[in-house]
Amino acid sequence: MTEFYDVLELAHARTPTEPGLQRQFCDLMDAWKPLDQHHHVTAWAVKHGVPLLTTNFDNTLGKAAACSLRRTQKTAFTDFYPWDSYYGLEDSIDPCSQFGIWHVNGMQRYTRSIRLGLSHYMGSVERARGWLHKGSSRLFASADLDAWSGKLTWLQILFKKPILIFGLSLAENEVFLRWLLIERARYFKKFPDRRVPGWFISSSHEKDPGKFLFLDAVGIKPVAVANYDEIYSEKTWS
Repeated sequence: MTEFYDVLELAHARTPTEPGLQRQFCDLMDAWKPLDQHHHVTAWAVKHGVPLLTTNFDNTLGKAAACSLRRTQKTAFTDFYPWDSYYGLEDSIDPCSQFGIWHVNGMQRYTRSIRLGLSHYMGSVERARGWLHKGSSRLFASADLDAWSGKLTWLQILFKKPILIFGLSLAENEVFLRWLLIERARYFKKFPDRRVPGWFISSSHEKDPGKFLFLDAVGIKPVAVANYDEIYSEKTWS
């Protein structure tokens, strides 16, 4: 429940010198190290030049691939929404053209970017909505997918590339991502020639008719696997 964090902030009388929840989360992740699955996935992505979108805050994926923090542009930066920042092996001005690790819900490097509460996620919705639906360079009015305001951010990947979703529950509390998938489906309905596929990997034991109905409605095909080893094993990614 994302609302839990908003309520916790309201209830907690923090002293002026005490770090907020976002900073505390980042401090807890400092010692995290990549595991085998991080190496398997990033090695495959590097080999094939594929961008990775992650909802995780920590930088274990970036560490697994020995990446450094980079940006697609040098102006208009805000650490609240560092959506043009990524961990990669080389500089790029096109998020879709090569390997890079993009943090959808904030990154450990920028404490204020961490999305914890419902208020945080609604802020992300408002920021993305402006680029999608407001102004002359909005996505839904653009005849060119490379000419809108979000073209240098991870949003470009979501609307331009086929997506494979795994390791994510995509439950009802994923307000921001569910809204983005709805907007993605609306965009493809308006511009059917730009439609690209999407898949959602889940355990064959998962029973959630509502979620699968939602996925089907937004053009994401569910794919069931027997167990988590089929998702994360070296054999899968080799």
